[in-house]
Amino acid sequence: MASTRPEPQTQKVRRKSVFRDYAESLIVALILALIIKTSLVEAYKIPSGSMEDTLLVGDFLLANKFIYGSKMPLIDVRLPAIREPKPGDVIIFKFPGNLKQNYIKRLIATEGQVVEIKNKQVYVDGKLLEDPPHVKHTDNTNSPIGNPSRDNFGPYRVPKGFLFAMGDNRDNSYDSRFWGPLDRKLVLGKAMILHWSWKKDDHAPEMTLSNPLSIPHSIAYNIWHFPDRVRWSRIASLIK
Repeated sequence: MASTRPEPQTQKVRRKSVFRDYAESLIVALILALIIKTSLVEAYKIPSGSMEDTLLVGDFLLANKFIYGSKMPLIDVRLPAIREPKPGDVIIFKFPGNLKQNYIKRLIATEGQVVEIKNKQVYVDGKLLEDPPHVKHTDNTNSPIGNPSRDNFGPYRVPKGFLFAMGDNRDNSYDSRFWGPLDRKLVLGKAMILHWSWKKDDHAPEMTLSNPLSIPHSIAYNIWHFPDRVRWSRIASLIK
């Protein structure tokens, strides 16, 4: 009776074929993930309170990167913008003072517009700017006119190719009032939607390598307090 067992050489070819299929699929997946992350949508975490109460510490958001013309991965080329950033947009950008850091602020004015702040009230081109719903002030005092000044600023005309951005937590935000206008080229995308929100817990145990038992302790603590720490009402809410 003739043997149906494949020849060793055939088995080797098939193993190479399967390995090659997996490798090609992995490479394609990595390339697609890179394109999506750098050009389409990217996730960000809110680390500070400068955008309270629009965005809270522990919020996780998705940003639309292609709307303003995203940068292609590995090459210094930008796709055409669907539209330019406009006042009112919540934007993510590279911080001019440290390009390794990402900042998030609200766009107040674009190139050519004149910004003036009088006793905390913001004027653009001479018109009082209506505050978004969650803008807040935590300090009732007004800082005097100076350079820089938190509550009295300008008038200041935004240079060509630049933007003027401020945090919604107006008394506790390091923004264009202090470090100047934002280069349009540093804008990464528009904040779109919250996909997760996690409250800070000052009582949560820390994980340290010096104490191996701290790892299961921290995991158990967070699992137990999980329902209380999630801000359920914020999940899947649009950023305005």
